[in-house]
Amino acid sequence: MDIENGKLFEHKISSGNTNSISFPHRLAVVLEGNDGDFILGLDRKLAGYDLETNELTWLLEVEPEESLHRFNDGKVDPKGRIWIGTLSTKFTTGVGSLYCIDQDLIPQKKLPNLTISNGMAWTKDSKTFYFIDSPTQQIQEFDFDIDTGAIEFKRIAVEIPQEMGTPDGMCIDREGMLWVAHYGGSGVYRWNPTSGELVDKIELPVPHVTSCCFGGKHLDYLLITTAQENLTQDQLIEYPQSGDTFLVKTDTQGFLPNHAQLINRKSTD
Repeated sequence: MDIENGKLFEHKISSGNTNSISFPHRLAVVLEGNDGDFILGLDRKLAGYDLETNELTWLLEVEPEESLHRFNDGKVDPKGRIWIGTLSTKFTTGVGSLYCIDQDLIPQKKLPNLTISNGMAWTKDSKTFYFIDSPTQQIQEFDFDIDTGAIEFKRIAVEIPQEMGTPDGMCIDREGMLWVAHYGGSGVYRWNPTSGELVDKIELPVPHVTSCCFGGKHLDYLLITTAQENLTQDQLIEYPQSGDTFLVKTDTQGFLPNHAQLINRKSTD
């Protein structure tokens, strides 16, 4: 997806074909619903999107009084709840939050005082939640209660040196390792959250790497997004693939995304 231009891309690995759909909003998050539809984070609103009819169903809005705010990263937990964060488009320190949204469509604020709410991942046993607020240069570890959605801070799992770039989007593999896109770090880094050590890196020919997730028939390909923002014209010439999406075969496997269990849909209009 292209956040600022509101574009959703569909790429078929088998044929190599790519299609796009445009929305008159910033498109920050794309999640899968339990009914085959998508759940989109458009500016500060969540909407259901029917791929067949192209119909949008508005579900809810957060922080309506904050016109400069928008959603950033979002994921679905193992129970089907949506976790989604906000930021200021001015990147003002401490004004963003992380919300959890269950079937009742009532946003519950889980973490306040965030700046760039970003990557999230849950362990296979659903007992641990990892989270990134990008400017902290840290991956935080929380105890996670799958029944209630409660989180309790446990420790800093990984401290990322500034020279490696800023941690952005994140996913987890079947060995429990965290794959983290490093903005300004020219790659996706594989971190061991138990030891805090770097164990692998996928080097990319662009500086700003923004997110990653596993896909493909065997879930052994890493789909990696990158950005053109904050690059000069000279840097865009030097790194012409900035903004491209990369597909990289790995020696490990990830997980299928969880589907959002939003049954009680209703419009906010």
